[in-house]
Parts: sequence; C-alpha cells; structure tokens
Amino acid sequence: MSFMSEFKEFAVKGNVMDLAVGVIIGGAFGKIVDSVVGDLIMPIIGRIFGGLDFNNYFIPLSGQTATTLIEAKKAGAVLAYGSFITIALNFVILAFIIFLMVKQMNRLKREAPAAPPPPTPEDVVLLREIRDSLKK
Repeated sequence: MSFMSEFKEFAVKGNVMDLAVGVIIGGAFGKIVDSVVGDLIMPIIGRIFGGLDFNNYFIPLSGQTATTLIEAKKAGAVLAYGSFITIALNFVILAFIIFLMVKQMNRLKREAPAAPPPPTPEDVVLLREIRDSLKK
C-alpha cells in the first residue's frame, strides 16, 4: 500500500472528519463565548465591583505607574490578574455549556427499551410440539 493511499484511507475515516468538524465548530463557539464573557458578563461584574474594567486589574512588576494594562505591558512586566479572571470565567462558562451539551446528547442516546422478540412462526411452534411429544 502506497503512502498516498494510506493517507487517503486515514483522512477519510469518520473519526478524523468528526474531529475536524468538532475543532472548527469549537473554535467558532469559543469566539462566541469570549464575546459573551467580555462584552456581556464582565461589564456587569465590573459594575458590581466598582465600575472598573477587569482587564485593567494588574500589578506592575517593573515599577511602572501606568493606568491601563496596555501601557503597563509596554513599560515592562505585569501580573495581569484581571485578564486571568476574565479567561477563567470564560473557561467556566464554556465548560458548563459543553457539560449541558454532553448531558443532552447522553439523554438522547439512551437506548430505547428493547423491543420484544418477534412472535415465533407457526411452523417452528408445531415442530417444537412434535419434538416434545416424541420425547415423552
């Protein structure tokens, strides 16, 4: 088997294609969650905790006196814990949504109750009766 035919066989397997689709959809879904967290949730949380933008919560490590994270990063190293909080919240929301999706898929995949076996054909029943009568 040639290299190209092996690669073709590998690439068109169902699992590889499912994985590729999952990665593409996951990337797009991640952007949606980033937007929900950054544009909807974090401004509300920031308002509750004093009206500040969480992305501008940082500790300067190089002694800089900047007021925004972008300026502080240009001046030296910073500990950007506000960005970390935003990303951690983003992860929690994404993990919760994926949990709900998997839970729903598992609920849908639960096997239906097994159907009763089809009735035995009459000729088989008759042959069993003959067999049983011959055993007596």
